[in-house]
Amino acid sequence: MAQPSGVSATPPSFISSANLLRVALQFPDELLADAVEVAARMEAATGAEMYVLGDTTYGSCCVDEVAAEHVGAEAVLHYGPACLSPCRKLPVLHIFGQQPLDVGRCTEAFRELYPERQSRVVVLSDVVYAHAMGELEQQLRPEYPNIIFSSLVCGDLPGPAAPGEERKFGRQFLVEAAGGLQDYAMFYVGAEGLALTSFMLTWNCSPFSSFSPITGAGGVGILVGTLGVAGYLTVLQHLRELLCRAGKRSYTLAVGKPNPAKLANFLEVDVFVLVACAQNSLLDSSDFYRPVVTPYELELACNPAREWTGNYLTDFRDLLPGACAHVELPPAVPAAEAVPDVSLITGKMRATHLCDPPTSQLPPSTTLACRDQTRALAEISPAASFLESRSWRGLEQQLGQTPVSKAVQGRRGIAIAYEDEGCEQP
Repeated sequence: MAQPSGVSATPPSFISSANLLRVALQFPDELLADAVEVAARMEAATGAEMYVLGDTTYGSCCVDEVAAEHVGAEAVLHYGPACLSPCRKLPVLHIFGQQPLDVGRCTEAFRELYPERQSRVVVLSDVVYAHAMGELEQQLRPEYPNIIFSSLVCGDLPGPAAPGEERKFGRQFLVEAAGGLQDYAMFYVGAEGLALTSFMLTWNCSPFSSFSPITGAGGVGILVGTLGVAGYLTVLQHLRELLCRAGKRSYTLAVGKPNPAKLANFLEVDVFVLVACAQNSLLDSSDFYRPVVTPYELELACNPAREWTGNYLTDFRDLLPGACAHVELPPAVPAAEAVPDVSLITGKMRATHLCDPPTSQLPPSTTLACRDQTRALAEISPAASFLESRSWRGLEQQLGQTPVSKAVQGRRGIAIAYEDEGCEQP
C-alpha cells in the first residue's frame, strides 16, 4: 500500500526515514539540465541509487509511476509544478521550488481589490508560491477576519470531507459561512495558466481575482479584427478608456488576420485584445508569444465593477452602454488621492494612474506631433519611442514623397545562388 505523499519533508530525511535504496527523480523539461547534479548530490547524501526519468509519458505535472516501476524504484521525488493528483502505488515527495514573491506588493493589491475589511475571501496560490503564504497571512489576517488560506494536500485524506470543507486540486480549506462558498471571492497568487482556469471553471459561483508575481501587463495591443460589425468603433473607444483607467498603455493595431509572426513584431505589448465578430473572438493563442484575450476577458481584468458570474460573452456589443451586460466603470480616482510610486524609467515619483483630466493649459497632441513628432512620442511612453525608432513600419503610401525612378533589371536566379554571386568550389 502506498505511503502518504509529502511536501514538507526534505529529500534526504524522506529517503532515510523509509530506508529507501532506489529512488526515481522526475523533472520537467525546463529542469532536466540540473538533473545530473541533483542525482549525484542525492546519492552522496543518502547512499541510495538515483534514476532520472528523462521523458515522462504524460504531463510533467503528474507523477510517472509507470516509468519509475520500470527501474524498480521504491519512491519518486517529483520536482517542479505539480497537479497534486493522488498516486496509486509509490510514495511521492514533491519539491516545488520557491519562486520569489513580493509580499508587500501582493498585500497592497489585495487591499485595493477588497477595501471592505469584512470581505469573505479564499486565498489560493500556485505551488511555487506556497512557501510565502504564511507571511502573506500574517499581513492580512489582522485586517481581514473572514479570510481563508488554503493548504496543500498530497494524496487522499482519510475519511469523508466535513460540511463546508473543499478538497480539490490538492487544496484544502474549510468554509464556515452559512451560504457556503458562493458567499466568498477567490484571490489567486500566480501566473495565468491551466491551474487558474481549472479553479475558475470549478468554483464558477465565486468572483476571481489574480495577482501575478512575475509581471503585469503594462502595454496592451487592441487588435482591430473587423471593420464591418456595427459598434466596433464604440468598443475600441470603450477599451481605450478602460485601459486608461486601469493605468495601462494601449496601442490600436490593424494587422488583418492575426498570426504569431505578425504579433511577434510588437515586443513591447504584453497582451493583445481582439475586437472581432462573436464567431472569431475566441482565438487559439497557444502558438503566440503573447496571450490574445477577448474584450470580455479584458473587462473582467480591468473593470473593478464587473464580477465573474459563470457566463461568458463573445459578442463585444453586449459590453457597450445600453446593452444587457454593460457595467459602468467606477468613478476615476482624483489625482490628489492617487497612490504614488517610483518610476523605473525616470527614478522620480509618479501617480499610479496614467489618465489625468484634460486641462486648458495642455496643447492638443496633434500640435505636439507637428512640431517634433519624435519628441512627442518619447514624452508619451518609451514604447512609443521604440516604435518610432524602428526601420520597418509596414506599408506606407507616402504619396508625393517618393521620387519617380525608372525600372531597373533585378537579380536573377534562385535564392541560394543568384547569378551575380560567386560560387565557391568544393
